[in-house]
Amino acid sequence: MERHTLYTHPRDELVETMRRIYRYRMTTTSGGNLSIRDESGVVWITPSQVDKGGLTREDIVCVHPDGRVEGRHAPSSELPFHQAIYAARPEFRGIVHAHPVALVAFSICRETPNTRLLHQAFSVCGEVGFAPYRLPGSQRLGEEIAGTFGEGYSCVIMENHGVVTGGEDLQTAFQRFETLEFAAKTIIKARHLGPVHYLNDEQIALPRSGFTPLEETDMPPPGGTEKELRRQLRDFVRRGYQQRLMISTEGSFSARLDEDAFLITPYRVDRSRVEMEDIVLVREGRKQRGTMASRAARNHRAIYRRHPSVNAIINAYTVNATAFSVSQHPFSARTIPESYIFLRDVDRLPYGLQFRNSSELAEAVSPQRPVWMLENDGVLVLGASILNAFDRLEVLESTAEAVINALPIGTLSVMPENVIDELNHAFPPP
Repeated sequence: MERHTLYTHPRDELVETMRRIYRYRMTTTSGGNLSIRDESGVVWITPSQVDKGGLTREDIVCVHPDGRVEGRHAPSSELPFHQAIYAARPEFRGIVHAHPVALVAFSICRETPNTRLLHQAFSVCGEVGFAPYRLPGSQRLGEEIAGTFGEGYSCVIMENHGVVTGGEDLQTAFQRFETLEFAAKTIIKARHLGPVHYLNDEQIALPRSGFTPLEETDMPPPGGTEKELRRQLRDFVRRGYQQRLMISTEGSFSARLDEDAFLITPYRVDRSRVEMEDIVLVREGRKQRGTMASRAARNHRAIYRRHPSVNAIINAYTVNATAFSVSQHPFSARTIPESYIFLRDVDRLPYGLQFRNSSELAEAVSPQRPVWMLENDGVLVLGASILNAFDRLEVLESTAEAVINALPIGTLSVMPENVIDELNHAFPPP
């Protein structure tokens, strides 16, 4: 359980989580329901027929193990399947059910998203189960869903209905829900580009097989420069989440502090809740004691050491750009002047390089080629500053979306070489 939720009342946690889901259009005013089962067996659940966009803590309903209900509203009509899932999976303490558009698209095609699209998606969600249609709110629906969860799945697509996810707490259930919707959106976008590549068992295991945490050491108290850099990094990470350039479980962002020291986002801390004190200082290859640095820290250090003019690095999973990384469709930034000036020519790096050889990765990239597709692992963006790297990431995602949107319209017309030469002369690469 994250520090943020350790002392949070179930009422408040349910309201905050529903607000996140509604804010990012992953449910509608009347759709979806969430629950928490506390240590005494009480189920706290969102109410029936109450505006999800204006939910308050007083709206949350308390259902006791003996069936007694407390609250000013009736509990969600889907309470039976929540109770059935908790009975089938005693370790679960949180459940999310909603109708996000990409996962609904899968549900009405009787398909499940293949989370082997990205190692992170598979790590968070695992394989995805499928439950056949039954009447909403019925006992049979609860039996079908609980039966599927009982087979070991933590994410289940409901035929012609939506999705339900569970976890040892509500935060975990939400992260699975958000990550699965991201994977579904990426698959849909990538299918516009051509065949989608998925990872095999060996490739899925690769990120963990050779990973060793950084050594720890004590660090001096932060000075003014470090404090300011921490604030900037926190603010841009949160902005990235708000802009849907990253989700709660994925993405790393770092900024150089000096010649061999940098700050980097922490491992598995919700990107929307990152605080200045969560950000990890890495100096001379060692992290500050008691912290969990992003697993990308070794790669970022190698890039900083190889390229002194690079002062910020982002590993990100944005839907449209990641769609290119999981397909073989070439990506061209030669679409409009802004795209080319910010991105230059964008190529791809083979899957696994980032896990096996940090030095080789650092050698492949450069300030003159600051943006790379990582095969089945999102994108890598370099910048001269935090703002510069973030700006590039936004331009990259906008360009990728524009290219995908152009496919149904007609043939993509890229800028010819004489235009590119003119741009390189007027706006030379760094």
